[in-house]
Amino acid sequence: MSGIRYVRGDATLPSVKGVKVIAHVCNDVGGWGKGFVLALSRRWPEPEAAYRAWHRDRASNDFGLGAVQLVRVERYVWVANMIGQRGVRTGSKGVPVRYEAIDTALGRLADEAAELGASVHMPRIGCGLAGGKWPRIEPLISERLVKRDIVVTVYDHGEGPD
Repeated sequence: MSGIRYVRGDATLPSVKGVKVIAHVCNDVGGWGKGFVLALSRRWPEPEAAYRAWHRDRASNDFGLGAVQLVRVERYVWVANMIGQRGVRTGSKGVPVRYEAIDTALGRLADEAAELGASVHMPRIGCGLAGGKWPRIEPLISERLVKRDIVVTVYDHGEGPD
């Protein structure tokens, strides 16, 4: 079992062979328009469209904290929309990140990645606009993905995390 691989680059362009899942954290209020999602939307329209439909139809599906939506964007590339933040703003209840929801979502992602035989690629999820701390998130990734022998690459893009 290896650890998490860290590289500088664009998480939307994983340059490895085989099936790849690009994972990122979304909010639970239907907002899509800041942070890493902009890079996703520049490359593919499907993840945003699927997320918006998932949110719109939430009364009849599993949309909510801890849920994961896999969206196929290329033959060997999927995007995992993971609901891991409550709202979009820091307020009286603190920052939007919800570590328990990210942990649950990563567990679900691990099942999907294992079934697809996929590697997982991501920015430092939950650490940008969501306000999370990487030392709290990194062990969740190790526990849920790396321990299941899923290859994980974390991308640092340009000036810093997320």
